Amino acid sequence: MWNINERFDPSLLETQLPAAGFTVSSTGGVARVEKYGCAAEFRRTSDGRYQMTVPPSVLINGQFARLWDAGYQKFLLADDGRKFPALASQLANLRRFNEELRATLGVPAYYNEALGSTCQVTAYDRLKGRVGDVPDPIVGAKSSKGH
Repeated sequence: MWNINERFDPSLLETQLPAAGFTVSSTGGVARVEKYGCAAEFRRTSDGRYQMTVPPSVLINGQFARLWDAGYQKFLLADDGRKFPALASQLANLRRFNEELRATLGVPAYYNEALGSTCQVTAYDRLKGRVGDVPDPIVGAKSSKGH
């Protein structure tokens, strides 16, 4: 995942990201960067630079969703606890968004991250009786309607 402690010059968010095709909206020191149905959030720090506070995520109804690897499938977790199966197109868009954002900000991609989607939540263990044998209670996920 990203080095969340890294700080970025305001010109990167204000000029370079829009020039690269990203939509940047800023309100009260919080900048939201969007493209391909994905987004990341940056907050202005006391030194005037920006720090990422929400790593690249898929948007569901305009809200950030965490990527969860349940072992047998990847899911998107909404803030209200609902889970949605991650679609191949969403994962492809998240990867594309992540790569383009890194390139524009000058953040290097490391080997393990370049192999595929890295998840914000990974909690599974299929051995019955161990913590994690049913991942939903561990991450607080609830089934969405129709699943």
